[in-house]
Amino acid sequence: MTAAVLAEARWPEAGDGPPPAVPGFVHSGFAPLVVAVADRCLRARYGDGPLPAGNRTAVVLVSASGDRASAGHVRATVAAGGRVGPLFFFQSVPNSVAGHVAARWGLDGPVVCLSPTGDPRAEGMAEADLLLYDGDAAQALLVLIEQAPDGTPGEATAVLLGEGTRQ
Repeated sequence: MTAAVLAEARWPEAGDGPPPAVPGFVHSGFAPLVVAVADRCLRARYGDGPLPAGNRTAVVLVSASGDRASAGHVRATVAAGGRVGPLFFFQSVPNSVAGHVAARWGLDGPVVCLSPTGDPRAEGMAEADLLLYDGDAAQALLVLIEQAPDGTPGEATAVLLGEGTRQ
């Protein structure tokens, strides 16, 4: 079985500034970018949400580099003998923002985070296909994100996948 694309979104699009801040996440544009692109994709399919209970929608977050800005901040703070703020322990794990998206939209399927070694989209699609095939999810929100090396938000794509035939 292969998954059909039910909705797709990108950030940034023409006219986009930085993504809006997300309460509980600091310093970095990684979490705001994930939330912004996921919201854009899910709104394209479901309006303002949340989805009804029992939707079995998984979240698959794929990023080779993760949250570069937060990692750099923590590294520099520790090297300077400083104290790392407690929010960095929470947001240093990509599952935290994936879980935030799931809670915000009522997605009640599994949450999976991947750091691809090959083609990020192909690896993310393969994981989503596996979740659908195994019956762990009825649909999957695939979020592909890479933060720019300078710590600016970067680019992201979100794809909502469901049962059907991929084109």
